[in-house]
Amino acid sequence: MTFTSAADLAHRLDEAAGYLAEPGLAAAAYLAYRGRRPLLLEGAPGVGKTAFAGAMAKVLGTRVERVQCHAGLDAERVLYDWNYAAQMLALRAAGEGDHSDRLPQLWDEKYLIARPILSAVRDGPAVLLIDEFDRAEDEFEALLLQVLDTFEVTVPELGTFTAQHPPFVVLTSNRTREAHDAIKRRCFYHWIRHPAPAREAEILRRHVLGLSPELAGEIAGAMAQLRRLELAKPPSLAEAIDFARAVTDLGATDGMGDVAEAALGTLVKQHEDEEAVRTVLVPQQRRP
Repeated sequence: MTFTSAADLAHRLDEAAGYLAEPGLAAAAYLAYRGRRPLLLEGAPGVGKTAFAGAMAKVLGTRVERVQCHAGLDAERVLYDWNYAAQMLALRAAGEGDHSDRLPQLWDEKYLIARPILSAVRDGPAVLLIDEFDRAEDEFEALLLQVLDTFEVTVPELGTFTAQHPPFVVLTSNRTREAHDAIKRRCFYHWIRHPAPAREAEILRRHVLGLSPELAGEIAGAMAQLRRLELAKPPSLAEAIDFARAVTDLGATDGMGDVAEAALGTLVKQHEDEEAVRTVLVPQQRRP
């Protein structure tokens, strides 16, 4: 798959996955793909960082290998493991006695369990998604550096697997901590902002069947207003989609009307925010 320009990639993201990438994101992704460099995406939760990896996979006609990062993440969870149960069954099937000569056979590739990083390297092409990278610890970051440098994974019992088709790597971060400079140097970078109301309305209509232009515009305008408030949990794009789907399911057509109150739970995730959100979405004359 080749792209002639960032605009061409943006068009294909829309066409293949319904993902509306703003020009800066499309340009960063285009350059990262052309340069075989990882793409580091940061931004508030729910703005479409993870969804972008899935959209790229659809454009490239491949799959996503996802590493969901968390504290304590280790090599066995992201590189490979062995099917110890199958190995034990093979030993038992051989019967009693000394089977030391069979031990090398137990470390055959058929007993190897490929985790996401090895799978992306060995069985490419793929999109390798390192999701919420900022939640992982320094040890995982050091491991990731080795992979990003060479796209190789060494299994001592079998040798080194080298990517014939290096994966397109997307790292996402909610910026709970800063990535180390060594990672940043290897990546192209883009910060995904909340979309402008007009673009958000268009995104909502892509994701919510039957959503009218009028209602989409009203919801997008309300989301922009809410994000300007000092909320404990401002609404993300993902939550705006949930809200739009909810008010549509509740019967809204050209405007939110009386159903906004019933759908508040899709947006309000902190009790402290409830009254402020209600003030924007539910006019005084319609409140219970």
